[in-house]
Amino acid sequence: MLKEAVEYSLTEGETARLVQITDPHLFASHEGQLLGVNTAQSLSAVLNTLNATHYPAHLMLATGDISQDYTPESYRNFVDAIGLLGLPCHYLPGNHDDPRVMHLHMQGPRVFGQQRIFIGNWQILMLDSTVRGKPGGHMGEAQFALIDEAIAAEPERHTLLVMHHNPILVECAWLDQHCMDNGAAFLERVSQYPQVKGVLWGHVHQALDEFYPRDNAPLPLMATPSTCIQFKPKSPYFALDHLQPGYRLLELLHDGSIHTHVYRVPGNLFAPDHNSSGY
Repeated sequence: MLKEAVEYSLTEGETARLVQITDPHLFASHEGQLLGVNTAQSLSAVLNTLNATHYPAHLMLATGDISQDYTPESYRNFVDAIGLLGLPCHYLPGNHDDPRVMHLHMQGPRVFGQQRIFIGNWQILMLDSTVRGKPGGHMGEAQFALIDEAIAAEPERHTLLVMHHNPILVECAWLDQHCMDNGAAFLERVSQYPQVKGVLWGHVHQALDEFYPRDNAPLPLMATPSTCIQFKPKSPYFALDHLQPGYRLLELLHDGSIHTHVYRVPGNLFAPDHNSSGY
């Protein structure tokens, strides 16, 4: 049985405007570093960059790996940090999160863990692609059932599917070991629904905008940079990129199309340890 959705009202024909941030990897301590980058400071820089644009977003999507150390404090630090924007925040777990601790401590009057969001004539489904104890992902039958039932219940709404793991390979041999292991089957299945207008994820710490071919219209596939370290694209071995932390803005139009762009913190404030061999 479908659980109740969180709903946002828009004026007729209004575009839904979203912010996606992902993979902040926060610690209990504000001094915590991941491969040479202070993750609290890099998240703050991303939020400050976004805030300075005065982008009139309706809500934020946080797509997992909120924590690096699984602590209650790391989740509370995230809630405190995003308060700067004054936006509702909808979150889902990543492979570095402890879902139980996450749901207990990702708390606030505008912080939501529900899987269904209605905004205008769009439905956003926040899917759980995590597998307990494993870095890679899998889309389980319960999540497929949610997609099937949610679209059947709201067939007139355009649908955006959001998750943590990448359903396609990103041509990083070391990283592609930790993709969604049934990603091809997932895309084949969801692409049969004309209501599904886009697929969005984090996990890969790099930007990607591609399309999955289908008869009615190509399906946009979108990955977003981390708010901390960046993985070097198309590297066969673990390597960090020099690019700065980033975020994605999405505009969900009334006709079902999506306008989107990735933005990054300006300058060269954050330099990771390029001698790192993993994390």
